[in-house]
Amino acid sequence: MVMIDSGSGVSLMAAEVTEAPAVVARMLAANADAAATLGRALRDTPPDVVVTCARGSSDHAATYGKYLIETGVGVPVASAAPSVASIFAAPAATRRALAIAISQSGRSPDLLASAGAQQAGGAHLVALVNDGGSALAGMADTPLPLHAGPELSVAATKSCIAAMAGLAQLVAHWSGDRALHDALDALPTLLDQALALDWEPAVEPLAAVERMFVIGRGFGFGIAGEAALKLKETCAIQAEPFSAAEVRHGPMAIVGPGFPVLALAGSDAAGDDVRDVAAVFAERGATVLLASTTGTGALPATPAHPAIEPILMLASFYRLAERLACRRGLDPDRPPHLSKVTRTR
Repeated sequence: MVMIDSGSGVSLMAAEVTEAPAVVARMLAANADAAATLGRALRDTPPDVVVTCARGSSDHAATYGKYLIETGVGVPVASAAPSVASIFAAPAATRRALAIAISQSGRSPDLLASAGAQQAGGAHLVALVNDGGSALAGMADTPLPLHAGPELSVAATKSCIAAMAGLAQLVAHWSGDRALHDALDALPTLLDQALALDWEPAVEPLAAVERMFVIGRGFGFGIAGEAALKLKETCAIQAEPFSAAEVRHGPMAIVGPGFPVLALAGSDAAGDDVRDVAAVFAERGATVLLASTTGTGALPATPAHPAIEPILMLASFYRLAERLACRRGLDPDRPPHLSKVTRTR
């Protein structure tokens, strides 16, 4: 694990994201038996629905998991609205359901209320949580610790990557997908490669922007949301995420000359659609920064199994976000008005 020296001039965010390969390797090894046991149980008695409970970066990991689960095993996935439990105190009827709660701290009151309501309604509760001593870890039927270690920067990085890898591990065991298993075995090494890629060409084009779009689709839609969040919280850019399909409706009307767009395209058909819409925006004169595993964009991306490519792209993006924040004169570790644990209800 990287030791962070607060006097070294290296931000916590930069140091923590470089820990991601080791974190993922540790998490996959530690949770292998529990994920395999849960995967067998889900194959024997499939749930009718999966409900995710998460906020912020963890919710973007949950969106990634939604596409994995729905394409891998065909079970629909819904996101629980935390206020239904925390404010309205409404019960959940979730018999024959799997609830997946995702959190770095495992202590946010509304997340605990939402996860507890799902569990009380009959769902089997899985917790992907970094703090193994948290309330969320203690209440889970199946805890799957993230093993990311302390995450001191307000901007979550390694814990989000670990949550995505944990969801992929669960789906690999649930679906019996050998190719996905093999891709996960290679993930720590591929993360090292992704962190070494140069996304510096995006820094100057974004150095002075105030608003922009982030485009993804399919497995990559969740990381588009996560990238937009990080651009907001670390770089003070009003970044909005869209799928390559949805942006073709009302939002694309405001994309014209010079409008900045970050497009994240994997190797599958969803990535092809991202590349297509990026080309349309480029023809309009927009400033398009395309990260593509096919090698067709300005930003390099590591090719892999299509379900794993977004995790790799996110690692590369995190390094860009940290550099961009510093270029804009901001502290990526301490965004104004934010804290590590958000105590909403």
